[in-house]
Amino acid sequence: MTNSLTQTATRAVGIDLEEGMDLLRRMILIRRFEERAAQLRASGLIPGFLHPCSGQEAVAVGVCAALGENDVLTSTHRGHGHLIGRGADPARMYAELFARSTGYNAGKGGSLHMIDAELGFLGANGIVGGGIPLATGAALQLKRTGSGAVAVTFFGDGASNEGAFHESLNLAALWKLPVLFVCENNLYGEFTRQNEHMLLENVADRASAYGLPGVVVDGNDVLAVRQVAAEAADRARNGMGPTLIEAKTYRHKGHFEGDMARYRPKEEVESWMKRDPLVLFPNVLRDELGATEESLEALRQEVEERLSRDIEWAKEQEHPSPEDALQHVYVDSYNGRALR
Repeated sequence: MTNSLTQTATRAVGIDLEEGMDLLRRMILIRRFEERAAQLRASGLIPGFLHPCSGQEAVAVGVCAALGENDVLTSTHRGHGHLIGRGADPARMYAELFARSTGYNAGKGGSLHMIDAELGFLGANGIVGGGIPLATGAALQLKRTGSGAVAVTFFGDGASNEGAFHESLNLAALWKLPVLFVCENNLYGEFTRQNEHMLLENVADRASAYGLPGVVVDGNDVLAVRQVAAEAADRARNGMGPTLIEAKTYRHKGHFEGDMARYRPKEEVESWMKRDPLVLFPNVLRDELGATEESLEALRQEVEERLSRDIEWAKEQEHPSPEDALQHVYVDSYNGRALR
């Protein structure tokens, strides 16, 4: 059964001001990390593509706020927010974008392939829907070992058309695996609007075909996302299996940095920009928990100063040497070398 989307504005239920400011700090950090990365790419310091998640910060932060330290995650090609939401070091992320050896993939993975095993972050993925079966497999291992942890996988609305999505939901439901399938529905699969690649209004409706719950939540409401994710995680930890969560949200920019996104109606963009999570949530903190304008501005300044330091640190790091090209490609195995 698919629950209906919560249309009410964010309410400060179950948090105090300190917790609320931490959630906002992480959302601002994601937004400004990517905005400054876009500037650095335009100046020639970052090679390759960037796929910004601006506008979707409440999903990453809300879900990660509901998880424990032993839980694991897989991400997408639009994964900066998920990694920062999990607590990653932006300095090492910039180092990776700059292709430096101290980056998360030793400067060899770039924006689409960051990973931090210590955080349980099993990797972003350049393959659409590629992280879904990986998280399902991780959930199988978590169940077999009785760890009590859950796996989470983020993906977009377009990925829900992939075979890997349907196979993973089927097995996860059948084996009652502790996994949360989190669809960030930003209405567009690359450049194609949702109504042009599926007839369903809600991706979450697909859950009923596999006998698991499907929940639709306002993806621009960080507290609503956190609540839904916490309920799904509790359900998974108690042996009741997976949940499909569809977070309705909107990306502020095109599919990649440089895409002017002229395929989107002006009225649609304007309507969603009024529901920017970085506008909605400060209003809640101010109106319901007593945050002052000075404290909110100080938080924004704190983020800017941190990112300035992180960027300068990353610029000073060394590039990997040519001799490092084959490192991390092979690992030792029983029979010699195996492809990693």
